[in-house]
Amino acid sequence: MTAAEAEAEVVPQMAAKGSPTYAPNLPKRTHRCLITESGAIGDGKTVNTKAIQTAIDACAARRGGGTLVVPRGTFLSGAIFLKQGVDLLVEKDGVLKGTVDIDDYPALPELSGGLRGGGTAALINADGVTGLSVSGEGTIDGNGELWEQNHPRRPVGSTVGNPGLTPPEVGRGRPRLIAIKNAKDVSVAGLNLHNQASWCLWILYSQNVEIDGVKITAEHNIPSSDGIDIESSKHVHVNHTYLEDNDDCISIKSGKDADGLRVNRPAEDILVENSHFAYGQGGVAMGSETSGGIRNVTVLNCLFDDGNWAPIRFKSQPSRGGVVENITYKDIVMHQTREAFEMNQEWRMVPPILPPSNPLPVVRNVQIINVSGDVQSVGIIHGLPGAPIQGIMFENCHVTAQRGFKLDHARDVDLSGLTIDVTQGDPVMKSDVQ
Repeated sequence: MTAAEAEAEVVPQMAAKGSPTYAPNLPKRTHRCLITESGAIGDGKTVNTKAIQTAIDACAARRGGGTLVVPRGTFLSGAIFLKQGVDLLVEKDGVLKGTVDIDDYPALPELSGGLRGGGTAALINADGVTGLSVSGEGTIDGNGELWEQNHPRRPVGSTVGNPGLTPPEVGRGRPRLIAIKNAKDVSVAGLNLHNQASWCLWILYSQNVEIDGVKITAEHNIPSSDGIDIESSKHVHVNHTYLEDNDDCISIKSGKDADGLRVNRPAEDILVENSHFAYGQGGVAMGSETSGGIRNVTVLNCLFDDGNWAPIRFKSQPSRGGVVENITYKDIVMHQTREAFEMNQEWRMVPPILPPSNPLPVVRNVQIINVSGDVQSVGIIHGLPGAPIQGIMFENCHVTAQRGFKLDHARDVDLSGLTIDVTQGDPVMKSDVQ
């Protein structure tokens, strides 16, 4: 099956499926606040942070608010902060592009829940707002390749190649592209989101979020360039998206380790459908930050191809804790992905190794229905001796692969609905599986 044939098998179903709307209460804002009227210059050279923030502040102060408009041109900016009553529209041929100076992205108070890199402002920030639309036919560009060229990633504390210097990422982290926090009734639609320096679209502690018709792309040399991160949020709908990056295309999270267990805010009631996942280190992943729990997630009618590492992915660590449950992947086509399934409760165990949580992390009640494709390896189910992965059900699934399926520390795994054809070795290899 070619990539075009695989997509043809999925895409015609999209229009036929009625999708719920999770952001029904969006106000209509007709007043346009053009950033050029506040002095922004779209020449791709001028840094417009102050002019754009001035436009936002004026728009927010206006009765009824309005829509911040990025017109045609390339507008460089550091971090900007949307306010209540202000939407964002990037028009066709308009580009909002991030600078690569860490000082253009203020340090923010660290967030609770063991959240990663919460202390650096994103390029676009929206915190505590209700009724927000971020939309348009234009582009928001994080300049991630230039970040990687100017400030290559190093381990924390490393000064390799720069004796006596501290990399700007240490203690701060590169800016994400869009961070939406503590928000309600949000729509992100139609945009091209490109070359995020770090995570692209971060939805945190929010509810009723609709992400529709968005294209997310990042060059394959930009680390941690997740497409969409849905963290400790509820009622989130991702529809008709295209994702290609150098980490998980979508990752669903809920905080990590002891502080994540203390905060205990789950990610729940999430639907991802009618979308195309190209290259990335994962398709729709649960974790690895699972401490607050992840539940009631459905991934429906999607295509995964172009060497995606693991379309169906669960990952955690013994220190994380949390319960991941009631997860469904249905009507999925895979074409030339590295693996089909990766369920690993000891994912990326690198120093510092933290002590196990009590109780250990749990994965249970996962349904995998109508999944088919050709992959390099079927993959793994790897639980913990004290917390086996449990309750995995396959129905009408058929995978062709070079290598088979490795299962260990698992309980109640129903493989009767999974047909595996392999060219090397055994189709299924089990250890401590009941």
